[in-house]
Amino acid sequence: MSKAIKTLELQAARSRRNVLRMVEASDHGHLGGAMSCLDIVTALYFHTMKVRPEDPKWADRDRFLLSAGHKCMVQYAVLAEKGFFDKSVLDTYGSLKTKIPGHPDMYKLPGVEANTGALGHGLSIASGMALALRADGKDSRVFVVMGDGELAEGSNWEAAAVAAHYGLDNLVVFVDFNGLQISGKVEEVMNFTPIAEHFAAFGWAVRDIDGNNMEEVVATLDSLPLEKGKPNLIVAHTVKSKGVSFAENKAAYHYWTPKADELAAAIAEVDASIAKLEKEVEEAAE
Repeated sequence: MSKAIKTLELQAARSRRNVLRMVEASDHGHLGGAMSCLDIVTALYFHTMKVRPEDPKWADRDRFLLSAGHKCMVQYAVLAEKGFFDKSVLDTYGSLKTKIPGHPDMYKLPGVEANTGALGHGLSIASGMALALRADGKDSRVFVVMGDGELAEGSNWEAAAVAAHYGLDNLVVFVDFNGLQISGKVEEVMNFTPIAEHFAAFGWAVRDIDGNNMEEVVATLDSLPLEKGKPNLIVAHTVKSKGVSFAENKAAYHYWTPKADELAAAIAEVDASIAKLEKEVEEAAE
């Protein structure tokens, strides 16, 4: 595996530690979804997207929207790691007047493009952004991370039709398909599988990937657009709470209020992963 991929894995591990830092500060948080899509968001910010942390409103930037806004700790973790704001802000998660509330707020934090969390809104906003960027003659792209559970919202499918109708190949959507939501298995609550086939029927270019395999995520991003003249849909098969082994694939950790020993164990596991990856990156450079 290349040094570049190992470095991205290390950045993802450090961002996972940032997530746990926020949980530690507030004694709660939507752990499951934040951890499952974290490799994707890391690859976007550290490999693919055109962004300037020192100039968050740079006109030619790429845009990122976290449609599943309750997973906000993933965006905060990666923005902090990228240098959009000082990491000390992470310690204010869950506190009054924090810049990093329970859903992303574009008026409080640099790097947030839209207020999200009312599920189903992100894709509609992103489609409008992508159409506007094209009308302005810009080559910037719009990237979206959606949850699999939010596909039950009808506004998603109106936006899917609009994006296909206008051929928005500058729009890239990841569905974080970890298979679990707060009330149980997605297929039992509201089954929208096969997801790729549904979007393809609307006129999207689609691909299924392992969303926790950094090499595969990067290769997919490097191949964009998947098909000229079509919006891009990537079904990312992920593991809920990825990186915290005792919480993986368990709906109970969708929203987590940890016991002290659980939090200590999670921190120790992620710290060990960081140390291992730091060594592997160093060895890859030799």
